[in-house]
Amino acid sequence: MESCELAKACAKVLSDKKASDIVIVNVGDQTVVCSYFVIATGKSTTQVSSLGDNVDEQIKKLYGLDPVRQEGFREGRWGVLDYGDVIVHVFNEESRLFYYLERLWDSGTNVERYED
Repeated sequence: MESCELAKACAKVLSDKKASDIVIVNVGDQTVVCSYFVIATGKSTTQVSSLGDNVDEQIKKLYGLDPVRQEGFREGRWGVLDYGDVIVHVFNEESRLFYYLERLWDSGTNVERYED
């Protein structure tokens, strides 16, 4: 599966579960860590946790992929699912505003707002 397709699939799963402010950031030219970030916001710590669980379950079900690493969903402020070339970040509203990852990685043309 292509990295871009996986990023869009993760964004769709997040959208289906009512995550907000979903963006896909192409960071492939800026880092060797991965090619894409998928960034989304949950309205509460419970929703952040639920969104992470759902992405994990749906991507495994649809594509047979497990994240290499998963962190932070228990606390519900900022959770990360690492699929190697695609890293999914799910924030609560306060943490999203504080860290504002897409601003850090924005080179002008690489941030795509996801709309289902």
